[in-house]
Amino acid sequence: MAISAETIAAIRDYVPGVRDLTIGGRPVEPAGEQWDVYNPTTEEVIATVRGASLEQVDQAIRAARDAFGPWSRMSGEERCAAINSLADLMEERWEKLLASIVNEVGTPVSLAEFLQVKMGIGHLRWQAEAAKKDRTVHLGSYDIPVPTMSDVDHFPVGVVAAITGYNYPLNLAIFKFGAALAAGCTVVLLPSPRTPLTTLLLGELVRESDLPDGVLNIIIGGADVGQYLSSHAGVDKVSFTGSDAVGAKIMAQAAANLNGVTLELGGKSANIVLPGCEVESFAVDMHLRWSRNAGQGCAALARLLVHEDLYERFLAAGAEAFKHMKVGDPWDPATNIGPLIRPDHRDRVNGFITEALEQGGKALLQVETPLPEKGWYVNPVLLGNLPHSARAVQEEIFGPVAVVLPFRDTDEAIRLANDTAYGLAANVWAPDLAEGRRVAEQLRAGTVWINGGGAMRPDAPFGGAGRSGVGRELGEWGILEFLEPRHIQWVV
Repeated sequence: MAISAETIAAIRDYVPGVRDLTIGGRPVEPAGEQWDVYNPTTEEVIATVRGASLEQVDQAIRAARDAFGPWSRMSGEERCAAINSLADLMEERWEKLLASIVNEVGTPVSLAEFLQVKMGIGHLRWQAEAAKKDRTVHLGSYDIPVPTMSDVDHFPVGVVAAITGYNYPLNLAIFKFGAALAAGCTVVLLPSPRTPLTTLLLGELVRESDLPDGVLNIIIGGADVGQYLSSHAGVDKVSFTGSDAVGAKIMAQAAANLNGVTLELGGKSANIVLPGCEVESFAVDMHLRWSRNAGQGCAALARLLVHEDLYERFLAAGAEAFKHMKVGDPWDPATNIGPLIRPDHRDRVNGFITEALEQGGKALLQVETPLPEKGWYVNPVLLGNLPHSARAVQEEIFGPVAVVLPFRDTDEAIRLANDTAYGLAANVWAPDLAEGRRVAEQLRAGTVWINGGGAMRPDAPFGGAGRSGVGRELGEWGILEFLEPRHIQWVV
């Protein structure tokens, strides 16, 4: 799936023409609120879409409910084949999916090709295979008051409302609906209103796939549609990715029907550099990672904790790393920092920078090349000279902004890393694996990478503690979010 200059030239202006909802396996003309979708690189309106009416949300939930019985009773092999048919179509149309993501999110094509498309399809195929797993647990005998035997099997929770964020529209959707479908649930999928086009295109592929009608329904809409969906009596489980503030509202709305929730929320992830590290060997990768997707990632490792003996070397190595950051047109393969999603978000990110500087903070490293005339860009910056209590240190900025703080010893590094309301991810740079593991095992984070780790695995859990959310996505843990255990006991 390597992309060529010729392919880029052919697809860079592509915008999906699909505007219909997908309800019950059929295209449905939306009847709700209308709004414009912007290209954050050019600031141009690239589409005008209309969302679902509340009556159409009802229709989607009914379609999912009607499909649930037959889908949940299908064999795992049958569900696997149906899910893989959608993955096949995604691989056939990967260029259109890629172009849609670049043009509505602003993710650089060099990043989007793997992280936003290839990885997502790979995760969906893993989830398809997971549909075939027998999860029955044989507990064996229990003799009080009479001899009995027990098994624990699992049944799907029912209809799932899957609500996704704007920053990774395809992946975040797959993480939810792939696991839910593999578990035997049916889904109503609602993307962020900021980036609905990729999901609408996905709906076209759903209609062409072998997924039975009503198994995966796709609607779009604003806050009113999201609130109605998450609080609907016809929904059995809500899975949401977004900010912790909105996640709290989703949880309250779902509580009206005592529905379970899986919430993948914000992060303020620590990036610890222990004494003895050769900082020059990883400076480029470290800084490009927290700033990728213009910092619009919940697991961005943008709270840098550096041992005081390495601090000056770290800044010098960072100065070299910042030379590798190219801000600009996301269709340029050399670009690794694209625009932010909207002007109000750009202003919010700039507000964090301004406030930090007014409080005595310093811009220790910054990309200073002129920004493009068009597009909602912010040049990456590394802030320092701030107390750990500062807002820029404690709150999720969701932009290309990192903060660095020195620490005296490893115990202080662990304390600072855990001194946050979030607990999503962390990274430990260590001179040897044993020391990295010792520190990693003391961090309050759902994922800890050592020396950079690797790509997000489809078989490993992803999620966090505290304000980073509830439950897990991906792997067997993600499948179990959509299954209920059932104890079956009999006398022998």
